[in-house]
Amino acid sequence: MMANAPAPEVLADHRGNPRPFLDMPLTYEQARMGMAFHEAGHAVLAMAYGMTVHTSEVIAWEPSEGKWAVTGNTAWQANNTPPWRFAAMGAAGQVAHVNYLMAYGLWTPERAAACAAVHDREQAIDTLTEYGFAISADHVPEGGKSWSMVRGMARRKVGYLWREIRTMAHAMDERTVLTGDEIAELTGLVNPVSIVEAVAA
Repeated sequence: MMANAPAPEVLADHRGNPRPFLDMPLTYEQARMGMAFHEAGHAVLAMAYGMTVHTSEVIAWEPSEGKWAVTGNTAWQANNTPPWRFAAMGAAGQVAHVNYLMAYGLWTPERAAACAAVHDREQAIDTLTEYGFAISADHVPEGGKSWSMVRGMARRKVGYLWREIRTMAHAMDERTVLTGDEIAELTGLVNPVSIVEAVAA
């Protein structure tokens, strides 16, 4: 665990605004593992959908004595990924995080609500809207999808790739940072050669 908070840009969303902090009533070890599952959800679905993953990590620090905070970061490249697969990759972090709580006997409504990754949802909505695809946080737009529908797509894929997600999450909890090639070696997935500039989720 780092003594100081990471740089502000690490804690910012794709718009440059600080990501909201949500209280997760878990021990440090449980919360850290949950974040590892969150980032593993992003990284494994990204690779499964043909995206390049550069790194995925859990970031933990001590904001004040006796207190801790945890977040994560996965750097990826979309490689002309079909839009709804891109959106599902964005939703996969929250889905994998909630699955972790359920699989490890930690689920409560409050903990599940604290998994809500609004920054992931808003990034997917902004990106797809920019390319002319109708997506909404709270309803089904004409000719498009709601975020609930996208989460459903992610849920099916996360379930199918749960072994890979679990394997990666436990390795990342142990090592803190994994490269895309290390993730590929752990999971048996292919990490494609990158073709565009990296971004983070």
